[in-house]
Amino acid sequence: QVQLVESGGGLVQAGGSLRLSCVASGRTFSNSAMAWFRQAPGKGREFVATINYIGESTYYSDSVKGRFTISRNNTINALYLQMNSLKPEDTATYYCAARDNKWLATRLADFASWGQGTQVTVSS
Repeated sequence: QVQLVESGGGLVQAGGSLRLSCVASGRTFSNSAMAWFRQAPGKGREFVATINYIGESTYYSDSVKGRFTISRNNTINALYLQMNSLKPEDTATYYCAARDNKWLATRLADFASWGQGTQVTVSS
């Protein structure tokens, strides 16, 4: 399994930007598709974005498409989420997740390893 630690969350005004990072330990990162999910208070965890093992293919939820960008750097075992034009409805705890294989996925059950999460709060 891969151990994941997120960082980069914080408080930002609507329209602002944040960049989340997720650092992975373990030898399987470069063979793992990755994703970001989020969970708002009182709601279930939802898919945000996913990227394949070498970063050549990505997929986004409709709610963040055009505003968020997922990327990865396999040389340093890092995953990123650049979030622009943030809205109050983006407020949530953001989690990175790793698959046991190389290909894109959007379901929680498709991911074997999870980080502890980083809080993002967008004020109006």
